[in-house]
Amino acid sequence: MAEINNDAAEEGDGQLLSTLPKKEGMWKPFFLYRGCWLTPRTVTSITLLQSQFAPRPDDVVLATFPKCGTTWLKALAFAVANRSRHPAGSGAHPLLTTHPQDLVPSLEVPHRDVHPVAGLDKLPSPRLLSTHMPPSLLPPGISALGCRVVYLCREPKDVFVSSWHYMNRVSADFSPDMDATFELFCEGFSLYGPLWDHVRGYWEQSVAEPDRVLFLKYDDMMADAGKHLKMLAEFLRAPFTDEEVSGGAVEDVVALCSFENLKSLPVNSSGVSDRIGGLPMENSSYFRAGKVGDWKTHLTEEMAKKLDCIVEEKLRGSGLTF
Repeated sequence: MAEINNDAAEEGDGQLLSTLPKKEGMWKPFFLYRGCWLTPRTVTSITLLQSQFAPRPDDVVLATFPKCGTTWLKALAFAVANRSRHPAGSGAHPLLTTHPQDLVPSLEVPHRDVHPVAGLDKLPSPRLLSTHMPPSLLPPGISALGCRVVYLCREPKDVFVSSWHYMNRVSADFSPDMDATFELFCEGFSLYGPLWDHVRGYWEQSVAEPDRVLFLKYDDMMADAGKHLKMLAEFLRAPFTDEEVSGGAVEDVVALCSFENLKSLPVNSSGVSDRIGGLPMENSSYFRAGKVGDWKTHLTEEMAKKLDCIVEEKLRGSGLTF
């Protein structure tokens, strides 16, 4: 199993990091940068991105908190945006031979201290990009130019369980103690956390600018993928035509991008890739269960109630509920 290279991961902008709050726990020291807990190199990567990234008006950013369906959203958005060139029902679709993580590049990774931001400038327009950053950390030009953002959130208890399994798989230094990790999560201490600030930030943007920010829920999409896929297509300015709908194009994309199908493909179930920079991971680590309500088999009733109460309090007054 591929493991995290902690020496590389500990590197960062020492001058900036020395001014930030620091907390030990989970699998490495995290630093609180503009209200968001990040690894040292992620702080450096984001600061470089903020100063160097040149957004374009037709950019689309897929935003998620970690372990909220990022890979699935990338597959769906890529398939919808590129279906004129690559019909989902064809036997030569890029998703059959390329990992979804590699079809939609991330803004802040691979780490921009080694992989320059200028690499994003070489991508043709319209660019489909992704990020785990909260809205407060996005390069300012993204909002100013009206770049569209698709945000996918997930039930917080499922986010915690998925994150815990993921870190146990990819990091030898991660504490396997679920109870201790849960307490940290409830304090808002997790990569890109606190979760509730992340979700609320995008939710409030979607309420204020519904034409620019599309807010989706993982559970709702799993319950009716076709309905939400058509919403996504409309937002991407690539609506399904009546002919496509009657011809089964929506169902073709849903089937191609289903968790079961993507997980079974050799490109996603085997091999190791380094998409972050010094942190090689097995391609299969992006696919575990993908289930709604998986938390029920891992959390006690007391743990579930505790996290529910915290999230409810943190989101109070926003109009957002889980």
